[in-house]
Amino acid sequence: MAKLIAFLASMTLFLFAFSQESKTIHVMVALCDNQYQGIVKVPKAIGNGQDPDNNLYWGCGYGIRTYFKKGADWKLIKQYKMQGNIMERIVFKHHTQPYYLVADAYNGKYIKQCTIDYLNSLSGKHTDTIHINKEVVKIQGHSSLLAYIGHNGLMDFSLPDTFKNTDGKKRDAIILACVSKQYFAPYLKSANASPLIWTTNLMCPEAYTLYDAINTYIKGGTQAQVQNSAAAAYSKYQKCSVGAAKRLLVTGW
Repeated sequence: MAKLIAFLASMTLFLFAFSQESKTIHVMVALCDNQYQGIVKVPKAIGNGQDPDNNLYWGCGYGIRTYFKKGADWKLIKQYKMQGNIMERIVFKHHTQPYYLVADAYNGKYIKQCTIDYLNSLSGKHTDTIHINKEVVKIQGHSSLLAYIGHNGLMDFSLPDTFKNTDGKKRDAIILACVSKQYFAPYLKSANASPLIWTTNLMCPEAYTLYDAINTYIKGGTQAQVQNSAAAAYSKYQKCSVGAAKRLLVTGW
């Protein structure tokens, strides 16, 4: 009887979660690109920004697409090719929480446009929806959390500060790119965004950091708890101390 009651309670919580309106996390990935980005060169096979399947930040073992597919917390709902700046889009749904995760693989040549799209979404200037089965999934500026993954293009180009917040909403931001706090701070302030995780130094923006940070975030974790999760993952895979990872992956202003 005790096991039956526990099972019914867990099912009630599960159904309640999915009775709520789904939220979205939108991830924008600038594919690693030896030719078009000012990066330290990586092996040719994983540094082709026009080849998502083998790209360091997408199709490789620790790339967003591969790592989230293998993760136990998310179910792949849809994967399809795109046209223009975005080469591929993947959509996941969390197994227990009312969240979708939408990730876009940007052609590495168009890292500047990826950065612009990210900041426009953070400010509320760009919003959109997609249809998944019979559900309308809100993306871009409709998302509660937006993440940027890849090279910090602001080291190579400048952008005018045209990303003023348009709707009074405050969105959470994760920016896994080298020294992102220094370079992105003025734009996030204009966009009225809340920096959940960004970086103070050089780093490797692989998927495990984002994966663990997001899983804590969607369970209602505090900023400090999200930072701890991100740092623990980075420490594990990069084989550095947790203290060093926490000094690299910081939260807030």
